[in-house]
Amino acid sequence: MTRRMLVVTVLLLVTFVYLTTKSTAEPTHSRAPLSQLPMQLGPWNGRSSTLDQKILNVLGVDDYARRTYSSPSERGWVGLYVGYYASQRQGDTVHSPLNCLPGAGWTPISQARDAVVVKDKTDAVANREININRFVIQKGLDRQLVLYWYQSHGRVVASEYWGRVYTVTDAIRYNRTDAALVRVIVPVLGDTPADVETAHTRGVRFVQALFPYLGRHLPS
Repeated sequence: MTRRMLVVTVLLLVTFVYLTTKSTAEPTHSRAPLSQLPMQLGPWNGRSSTLDQKILNVLGVDDYARRTYSSPSERGWVGLYVGYYASQRQGDTVHSPLNCLPGAGWTPISQARDAVVVKDKTDAVANREININRFVIQKGLDRQLVLYWYQSHGRVVASEYWGRVYTVTDAIRYNRTDAALVRVIVPVLGDTPADVETAHTRGVRFVQALFPYLGRHLPS
């Protein structure tokens, strides 16, 4: 009981400090708009689309990119959504795909975490490993692979819980709550486990082509 009370006390203290700093204006950080994210990523060529204003009102996003990429050397398309929030102080917070996809009729049928090796910049020599979420979702006979993560201040986070914790701690330490959701969707073209792995391989290749460009659009 004592340990539990200590945890509750700490959480209350953190919440109090966070709310105390809530009215302080956040600094503006230079970044390129997501509309300038390259249309060509490796072998993939992109096509933009827009979200309905009602959806944008619900999301509360400050900037976003919604693209469909395809490649002559790859089977099927790859869907990309990046939603950026300049601040999460006024109630507009990053929306988890786990909340949005079931509302669209998709049911998660498997989930895992992936460790993906990427480069931070297009001219980077060193690699880094990021952990991202991997879901297979289904609606009727259609299946899709979903890869997603939260990105802020140079940090990549898969966990919904730790994403919230970092939002609070960054607000306290840096007076910053800006963050983004990056989501990649790949259709599963077949009914076998091998078809899921093929979609996964395609999705990872796309993430590796995309990631070096995100730093210009998501301030560190």
